[in-house]
Amino acid sequence: MKNKQKLKMASLFTAVFAISLYLGFTVTNQEAVADTEIKEIMVYKSPTCGCCNKWVKHLEKEGFNVKTKNIRDMNPVKNKMGVQRQFQSCHTAKIGKYFVEGHVPAKDIKKLLKEKPDIKGLSAPGMPMGSPGMEGPRKDRYDVVAIDKNNRATVYSSY
Repeated sequence: MKNKQKLKMASLFTAVFAISLYLGFTVTNQEAVADTEIKEIMVYKSPTCGCCNKWVKHLEKEGFNVKTKNIRDMNPVKNKMGVQRQFQSCHTAKIGKYFVEGHVPAKDIKKLLKEKPDIKGLSAPGMPMGSPGMEGPRKDRYDVVAIDKNNRATVYSSY
């Protein structure tokens, strides 16, 4: 009698353990897929811009597959993507349905891709010292803003 009871308990434990492993793997695997769904980002930049190249290196270090296109006149790109003058910086990127303007940290782009908000894109207006690609002797405070379909900005993150 005791052996049958032990066998049932062992079988139950094995089944619960196997289900836990399966469910844990499934959730973890889905999270990994969601995190890597879009990793290719197209960066439009000036061929002579050093800070743009440093930002590209920042993205590559963070796991993005970066494609670059050097162009001398960025205005047509910014206009096509709907980046208003007050949100502009030196380079413009496209990832999925979003634009990324300026020195936006990779962690904000990853958050954007995970949350998928209904916005046009993110911007770090200007060229804030201390942002990725703009490292230097000081680190200024700056905001990354989310730009909605009506060109209204809300703070997405602060540094």
